[in-house]
Amino acid sequence: MLTFNSRTALVTGAGRGIGKAIAETLARQGVNVICVSKSAESCGATAAGIVAAGGKAKAHAVDVSDGAAVAQAAEALLAEFPLIDILVNNAGITRDGLLFRMSDTDWSEVISTNLSSCFHWTKHLARPMTRARWGRIVNITSVSGILGNAGQANYSAAKAGMIGLTKALAREFAGRSVTVNAVAPGFIKTDMTTEFVNNPDVSAKILEAVPLKRFGEASDIAAICAYLCSEEAGYVTGQVFAVDGGMAM
Repeated sequence: MLTFNSRTALVTGAGRGIGKAIAETLARQGVNVICVSKSAESCGATAAGIVAAGGKAKAHAVDVSDGAAVAQAAEALLAEFPLIDILVNNAGITRDGLLFRMSDTDWSEVISTNLSSCFHWTKHLARPMTRARWGRIVNITSVSGILGNAGQANYSAAKAGMIGLTKALAREFAGRSVTVNAVAPGFIKTDMTTEFVNNPDVSAKILEAVPLKRFGEASDIAAICAYLCSEEAGYVTGQVFAVDGGMAM
């Protein structure tokens, strides 16, 4: 067991996939988890499952791409909870396409949801952490933000931006004992990757680039995220952890 000392965490994109796994893993460690997603149904189901398993959780539906909505949600949550100690920025979408075919909307929606949401949540939740002189922020980026990926100019740019944001904020907050790190998943089996994971020809081609020759699980990401959110990770900040089967080594 890791040490958490009755912390409260907010996890975005907690309705499914990696975000759900992170929320459930933190809850099993005794963390009180606020499950955020755009869909009240999906984040509600995650929170209900945590409570049914004996954990502590609540759901809060927010469109994370909307900065004003995030500000309003953060204000309401900070009025309810004395301190949100842990922030996991995981929410993300894809709108893939080659650059010449990519619409302005496809670009802006991915940047707003994947990158700008990190700015808004951190801006509103990190100040109480700095006052308390303890906090953990983990940004779930992607190996695409490290290596780039054809057909994902918007997604790769957003995820690379998260890495830059992580490193800048790690320096800003270090004097207040608030750590900021990033986790970069590779090809992980989730709802977003089902289409190519279940296609033998596509998956075989993808796995040629993965030294471990298999897809990862959401639990692989949740495990390192839990460590980075714990007391034990207090001397780790500004780092990017690729969990990708060796793709980016």
